[in-house]
Parts: sequence; structure tokens; C-alpha cells
Amino acid sequence: MPATRTTSPTLERVHLVWDLLIIVLVIANLALLLFDSLYLLPPLNAAFEAVAPGLHAAYDRHIHAHFLTIDLAFVAIFLFDVLLGWAVAIAERHYHRWFFYPFVHWYDVLGCIPLGGFRLLRILRVISLLHRLQRMGLIDVRRWYLYGVVAKYYDILMEELTDRIAIRMLDNIQQEIRQSDGLSAPLMERVVRPRQQALIHEISQRLEAMAGDAYTRNRDDTLRYVRGLVGRTLAQSPELKRLSRLPLGSQLSRGLEASFSDLACHLVDEALKGLKSSEFSALVEHLAESGFDAWLRTDPETERITEQVLLDMLELLKEQIAVKGWRHRYQ
Repeated sequence: MPATRTTSPTLERVHLVWDLLIIVLVIANLALLLFDSLYLLPPLNAAFEAVAPGLHAAYDRHIHAHFLTIDLAFVAIFLFDVLLGWAVAIAERHYHRWFFYPFVHWYDVLGCIPLGGFRLLRILRVISLLHRLQRMGLIDVRRWYLYGVVAKYYDILMEELTDRIAIRMLDNIQQEIRQSDGLSAPLMERVVRPRQQALIHEISQRLEAMAGDAYTRNRDDTLRYVRGLVGRTLAQSPELKRLSRLPLGSQLSRGLEASFSDLACHLVDEALKGLKSSEFSALVEHLAESGFDAWLRTDPETERITEQVLLDMLELLKEQIAVKGWRHRYQ
């Protein structure tokens, strides 16, 4: 990545003009390479000579006979471009080290080798320069039909490859789980138990918050239920029934019912308000710790259930990954 960027707008335009010139030369050189390769095929050579004998003779005498010299002229320009780009990169400090340029632009360097296999790398220079023009906003290749076709099939290819790799990895994980001696015990000892205190504290905090919030939202309904419960309980009491038969007994029984209801509601209210006390927090944390220890204990049945749950989860993931998403996108 560039360390600093000090290119001025004028130099940027000079770079652009030079890059466009190199694009034209690379296209011309690749076209010449393609045409001369086809020229070497006897059927095409004979057809070319039959259609345009004069042009065939001129090409054979002036171009094909000196093809290596012409290609070396292109190579000299491309080599000068690489050296010039390297010097500019050093001057403008595009990279953290001066020797990074030939490694970053390896295709430009190899494309300067005048051998058949390396000449094809020159087309990569066109791609890199098109990317530069795209980044500068001078062109928008995303609107090109060819780009849309390539992007579509590239997306399909990458999705198919990644899906197959993911499914293969999940298959391997399922196989490891089936062949393992037991997963629950190592899972508890290596993953859960080192975080036991943090998990217990989190569970107790959530229980306290859940109980406190539930009571705050339903306080009136809770107290109404307690009053009704006290009233029904006292109404079924034989002692209060005998008391109500005495003179002024009904008033006494109503007074007792009201007093007991207020007392019960007060007790419930105070008890639920105490959910935020340190004593209740310690109690909840102790209960959570006791339940946590019981949960950490494993047996063969627990191992089997845990293993089956994990296998089913992985199977569900495989089914989701196997869905051909690109079919829905491109239908």
C-alpha cells in the first residue's frame, strides 16, 4: 500500500496520458501477436494469401520477417515504462520500500520478457490500467455488458466453490464428533468451567432484572390477586364464619379481612422490593451456582443428547448452504 501520496493534479494527468498510450501499445502488440500466431497456421495462411496476395506478401516481407525485432521494440517501450514507473514510485513514495515496485507489478516485469508464455501477461497490464481509470472515475466498467457477464459467472463459480468447501468442512466436523469419545465433558471443562463465575454472575443479574421488571410492570395485578386470595381463604375459614354470626361479627370479619389483605400485600410488596437488596443478590447467585454445578455434571445420556444436537445443527447448516442462492438472484 502507498505510504504517502504527493501526486499533483498535473502529474496525475501526465500519468493518465502515459497510461493511455501504454494501453494502446499493449493492445496493438497483443493484436500483432494474435495475428502472427494465426498467420503461422497453414490453412489460414493460404486463405490470407488467396484473398489478399499483395497484403500477404507485404506482411510477410515487412512484418513477419522482422517480427522479433518489432516485438523487441514493444518490449523496449514496456521496459522503459516499468523503469519509469519504478522511478516515479520511489520519487512519490508510493510504497514503504523502494524495491516493492517490481513485486507489486510483477506482471509488467514478466511481460517484458520476449518469450511466448510471458507475452500473454501483457494483457494483465490492460486490466490494471482499466482498474486505474475506473478508480479515477473516467470509466465505469460496471455498466459494460462484458463486465456483467463475467461478474455473474464469477459470482456463481465462487458461490459453488465456497458452498462445496463449507459443506466438506461441516462433514469433517460431523465425522470428528461421531468418532470422538465424548464432547460434553471437554466442552464443559475447557469452555464453560473457566468462565463459570462470569456466567453465574450474568445469570443471577438476569434473574434479578427479570423478577424486578416483571413485578414493576404487574404490581397492581399482583396485589389484586393477593387480596383476592386472602379474601377467598378467609371466607372458607370456619372461625370467621362463626365470628360473623355474633353481634357485630360481620363488621369484625370484614375488618380482619381488610387487615389481613393489607398485611399480605405489604409483605409481598416488601419482599419483591427486596429483590434489589444485596441479600437477595447473594441468594440468587448461590442458587445459580448450585444449579450451574448440577448442569455441568454429565453422563452418557447427556453426551448422546449433546452430540445429536450438534450434529442436527450442523446438518441444518449444510442444508442452508446447499441452497443455490444464485438461482434466485438470476431468475
